[in-house]
Amino acid sequence: MKEQRTEKILSILESRRGTPVSGEEIAKELGISRAAVCKMIAKLRREGFRIEAKTRSGYIYSGESGAFTVRSVTRLLNNPDDISLSVTESVDSTNNALKIEAEAGAREGRVLIAKTQTAGKGRRSHSFFSPKSGLYMSVLLRPKISASDSLLITTAAAVAVAKAIRNVSGKEAGIKWVNDIYLGGKKVCGILTEASIDFESGTLGWAVLGIGVNLLAPEGGFPAEIAQTAGAVFEAEEYAEEKKSLLAAEIINVFFEIYRMLPQKDFMEDYRARNILLGKEVNLIRLDQIVGRGTVVGIDSDARLILRLPNGEETALSSGEVSVRGL
Repeated sequence: MKEQRTEKILSILESRRGTPVSGEEIAKELGISRAAVCKMIAKLRREGFRIEAKTRSGYIYSGESGAFTVRSVTRLLNNPDDISLSVTESVDSTNNALKIEAEAGAREGRVLIAKTQTAGKGRRSHSFFSPKSGLYMSVLLRPKISASDSLLITTAAAVAVAKAIRNVSGKEAGIKWVNDIYLGGKKVCGILTEASIDFESGTLGWAVLGIGVNLLAPEGGFPAEIAQTAGAVFEAEEYAEEKKSLLAAEIINVFFEIYRMLPQKDFMEDYRARNILLGKEVNLIRLDQIVGRGTVVGIDSDARLILRLPNGEETALSSGEVSVRGL
C-alpha cells in the first residue's frame, strides 16, 4: 500500500511538473497525513527524483536523475497492464520471493527486481554474486506446456537477454548452453528457471524465471573465484543509470514477445546462431563431477545439446552442465 501511495504522489507531481503542489493537497487526495506525505517525498528524493520544497507553495517536481524505480521501467514496457512490477532494495533471492507468491496464487506477469540479493541463486544450488552493480529480476509464469518442455523457458530467456543487450548496448552477446550469456569471452548473465510440476497432468503449475545481469564490474572487482570468467555489459565510461531501466524493460519486452509463441520454437534459430560452443570439446558435468567428454556439434529443436562422443556416437543432453577451457 505504501509503495502504491508513493507512486501516486509521483504521478500527481509529474502531472503538474514545474509548478508547486501543496502537501495539504496531496494529503487530502490520498487520504493521509501531511507528515506521511513528507516521508514519502523524502523516499522519492533518495531514489533520485528531483523534488524541491518551496515554503508556502509546495513541492515542485523537475524530473528523474536516472533513478531506477517501478516507474522508470514501467514507462518503457510495451504492455504495462500485463506486468505487475515491484522494485526492492534488497532481498535474499528474487526467485525465492516469487516462488512464495506463486504458491499463494499470484498471476502470470508478476516481476520482482532487486537492487541487490543477499543469497542469490545459481544452478546446482550454487550462489550467485549479486552486488549493487547488477540487475536481478524474476518473472512468474504459468505456461501451458509440459514439464518436458520446461527447458524452452530458459532458452527463450537467453535469447531475450542477448537481444536486449544488443538493443541497449549495441553489443552482440553469445549463449553458452544452456543458460549463460557471454560478451567478449566473459560471462555477463546467468539464468535460472525453477518450476512446480503437476504430476497428474505432467504440466507446469508455475515457473519462476530468474535473470541476473552484471551491468558493471563491482567496486574492487569480482571475487577471486570468478574473476577470470565474469564480465560486465558496460564499461564505466559508457554507463548511465538510465541504462539499467532500459535493459530491464527491454528484457521483459523481448521475453514476453517470444514467450507468447513459445510452443512454435521459432526463437531456436536465434539460439543456435548465438551458440558459442559449436565445434568445441567440452566436459559434461553432473553433481560437480566430470562424467564424460565430447565435441559440440549442434543444438536440436528441443534445446538439447548434441555431443559427438570420442567413439563417434552422438548423444543429446537435456540436463547437466558443460565446461570448456577459458569459459
